[in-house]
Amino acid sequence: MNKEEEPPGGFSKRLLVTGGAGFIASHMIISLVENYPEYLVINLDKLDYCASLRNLDAIADRPNYKFLQGDICDSHFIKELFETEHVDMVLHFAAQTHVDLSFLDSFKFAYVNTYGTHILLNAAHDVGVEKFVYISTDEVYGGSLDEEFDETSPNRPTNPYASSKAAAESFVLSFWERYKFPVVITRSSNVYGPHQYPEKVIPKFISLLQHNRKCCIHGTGRQTRSFLYASDVVDALLTVLKEGQIGEIYNIGTSFDMSVSQLARELIQMIQNTSSETETECWMDYVTDRPVNDLRYAMNSKKIHSLGWRPKVHWKEGIERTIEWYKNNFHNWKNAEHALEPFVCQA
Repeated sequence: MNKEEEPPGGFSKRLLVTGGAGFIASHMIISLVENYPEYLVINLDKLDYCASLRNLDAIADRPNYKFLQGDICDSHFIKELFETEHVDMVLHFAAQTHVDLSFLDSFKFAYVNTYGTHILLNAAHDVGVEKFVYISTDEVYGGSLDEEFDETSPNRPTNPYASSKAAAESFVLSFWERYKFPVVITRSSNVYGPHQYPEKVIPKFISLLQHNRKCCIHGTGRQTRSFLYASDVVDALLTVLKEGQIGEIYNIGTSFDMSVSQLARELIQMIQNTSSETETECWMDYVTDRPVNDLRYAMNSKKIHSLGWRPKVHWKEGIERTIEWYKNNFHNWKNAEHALEPFVCQA
């Protein structure tokens, strides 16, 4: 590791954010750097295909921000990082997250998401960090049409991505049970907004339509997803960082949801200005579904509501901001065009 000179002045806290050049974590870093000048925010990112330092242009030169390129699976690197950077708190976002890809390379997801998390836990525990927040997903619950999941619901993951996150959660909780190491887990609904690599459904549909291509919809498109705007999730994580009780799990959910086919229709009408259902349908292309595609995730978020958090950004406002951002930023990533191809399951 290259030991860089520390920014001038003292810092009351030193926060490590993993995967900080990615989607949600980049929003988290910007919020921390801009609103907490007394914190040093350290961004650790491998700079994989879905990361972009352009996401952090707004704060790249701030004195309370520091970027380190590195791999959470490199145990020697991570051990040295914690020893030299004197980390007080960890927000662990770094992960392989695309469900489609997890069917094609499940070992990579297990390695990065589970093994990498274990490496971080060991290093953080060795130096005695104050709080370790693990960012997980609603997908660990599995799908259900009628059941609303709360934090005590069992994990029943149905794809390799969700399985790797659930396994990582088990390691996180084991450090609490064995050492009383101060961990917190969050599980959020689908998140959307600027900075998201266009392999996920909302930026993918937006980008396809902005390139005058059809929305490629898995299976029937009846799958329903709940969507939270990125800044709302950042607010939730800040709430957990400050008020969340150690050893606990917090759902970060919303009552707003829609089917994937309805999502496509709304985006088509907004971007292509279609005036009839027939015209809208012409922009929809139904493709082969992935091996398992949960129809619905419904979460009870009363626990985090009790800490004072509620989502604030309405769908219309959030999606308009997101569409506008992708007009000028699609090429923030190398080979972003590859993300627009439909999923193909290899036998």
